[in-house]
Amino acid sequence: MSRPIRAAFAALALCCARAPSPPPPPPPTPSADGDWPAYGHTALGDRFSPLSQIDRENVARLQVAWRFHTGELDPAFATARTTALEATPLVVEGTMYLSTPLGRVFALDPVTGQPRWSFDPKLDRKVEYGDFNSRGVSSWRDPNAPAGAPCAARIFDAVMDGRLIALDAATGAPCAGFGAAGTVNLREGLRNAPPAEDFENYEETSPPAVINGLVVVGSAVADNNNIDAPSGVVRAFDARTGALRWSWDPVVQDPSDPAYQTWIGPNAHRAGAANVWSIIAADPERDLVILPTSSPSVDYFGGERRGQNLYANAVVALRASTGARVWHFQTVHHDLWDYDNAAPPALVTLRAGDRSVPAVLQATKTGQLFALDRETGAPLIPVEERPAPKSDVPGEEAWPTQPWSALPPLSPQRLRPEEAWGPTEADRAWCEKRLRALRNEGAFTPPSERGTLVIPSNIGGAHWGGLAYDPARELAVVPTNRIAAVIRLIPRAEYQAMRERRFRGERIGVEYAPMTGTPYALSRETFLGQPSGAPCTPPPFGSLVAVNLRTRAIAWSVPFGTTEGLDKVGLKVRPDLQGMISLGGPIITAGGLVFIGASTDAYFRAFDVETGKELWKAKLPAGGKATPMTYRGADGRQYVVVAAGGDGKVFGKADEVVAFALPRD
Repeated sequence: MSRPIRAAFAALALCCARAPSPPPPPPPTPSADGDWPAYGHTALGDRFSPLSQIDRENVARLQVAWRFHTGELDPAFATARTTALEATPLVVEGTMYLSTPLGRVFALDPVTGQPRWSFDPKLDRKVEYGDFNSRGVSSWRDPNAPAGAPCAARIFDAVMDGRLIALDAATGAPCAGFGAAGTVNLREGLRNAPPAEDFENYEETSPPAVINGLVVVGSAVADNNNIDAPSGVVRAFDARTGALRWSWDPVVQDPSDPAYQTWIGPNAHRAGAANVWSIIAADPERDLVILPTSSPSVDYFGGERRGQNLYANAVVALRASTGARVWHFQTVHHDLWDYDNAAPPALVTLRAGDRSVPAVLQATKTGQLFALDRETGAPLIPVEERPAPKSDVPGEEAWPTQPWSALPPLSPQRLRPEEAWGPTEADRAWCEKRLRALRNEGAFTPPSERGTLVIPSNIGGAHWGGLAYDPARELAVVPTNRIAAVIRLIPRAEYQAMRERRFRGERIGVEYAPMTGTPYALSRETFLGQPSGAPCTPPPFGSLVAVNLRTRAIAWSVPFGTTEGLDKVGLKVRPDLQGMISLGGPIITAGGLVFIGASTDAYFRAFDVETGKELWKAKLPAGGKATPMTYRGADGRQYVVVAAGGDGKVFGKADEVVAFALPRD
């Protein structure tokens, strides 16, 4: 998806402009100061904390320390579409900062959860935004500002409706010298700009990256509506003034760029999306931002954008100071499966013999893990181009090969008819019969008119939750989904007849999309059996997987989550089954623990990082469809915090942030 994934199955003071300062020194490595200043702990995004007060011996004693309600379940905050609280809070210099789907920002006391200030951007709640969530805010301290000056420290709030707002971290007041009275309108200056009244097709759902005095922002773009969807341009703004410093379009517009020739056809360069809706990683020392780009519009038919389609579906390194491309590595050529790079890149250090090599780890929805040289983009672990199935759809030209990492797959890559599963023999037989009627040639089987099995599905494999990395053990821990989808291309005339019958697409069952500008519309559904509605893929339907980058092997893989509560949404799955779908990410601590919410059963869990054994869990008010964080409070205790907001559907619904800590004794 080119905008963040919706829930599986259901289915954004005063200060003066200054001259640019020289780049600051390299960022510190994660230290024992106990803060969590960026979405992925640091700008590098490895999600590893050096805190070890909570460890494998005492984690079972964790208890709720405080709870904070955003208040957005109150009828006064009713919205036209269901929201999802997916934020990862920050803790910076003794204050916690948290955003909500409505773009509201709260500053909290990290020890008590009591609010210090709040800011409301007054988002229009009557608008039906696409994916209605916010994954957090970003922080920055101006190295040139006198201590105590207004906006010396800033919080950047990327609001759903396309506003980038700079707030004084001390008071929550907008920074008047940034943009227009504290705000930059990100909907202005796009190559493919959405109509003024269209807030569904262009949104902000992830926090920006902040590097060397620049704020680098991507966007969320709606999938499968039009071939000329809003452009997925990535832009950098001056962190003090909001002035635009550079922009970069993943759909190449410059004929002198060699990648221009990889977009073939009269409409190819009109394509939109290929945007960056996930988290951008930053390496200030090397003056690099690392972008995980997504699929170009539209996802499932590429006849209007033939060719390899560089720099879509790629990991792209840009020079942060100029926006110039340094290198790229494409994870999917000519995407036909909605295989965005949804997971944030993790910038880590790998050992190669007696050398330490700066690297980029990218987990993908195809269920693969790529390890790239951070300075060149070259694979540090071999990648092979393997033949891929051809398309049988007129006008489509599937790319003949796809890249395969030498690391073992994180999730199944094929489902044969005889492997179809069901909780009863009737379900299993139904699944096998349906599967035999589909086009099914393994990974990268192109969409078809008769229907194609896509495994992994559009929610992964690895998904937007991404990975966490333990540097001492060289372990990458990744939540994965193991279910399939059925994709069918509907000829335009047939689709029009269906529309005249006033069909409605739902995520439980079948979802439809027009793909205007192509000969086809889209039908997409999770591959579920009948009559139970259980997946046709064998359990577990979701796993937590640890990959040892030293041995290049799976260290452990355990079923993640349970089927608890699925009966409430009409899904009849045996209660004894282990492993369910998840959406949300993990963190790792020096205490030897992996913390993750993310599951549909609404538990927050701790696992032993060495074995994958579950050591502790606590019930949340709704699914922790977010990535947790940890910090040391002023009282000396280590806290672990997760947003427990659910999604209003399969993950439940709440408006809470919950903090856990060891008892004060």
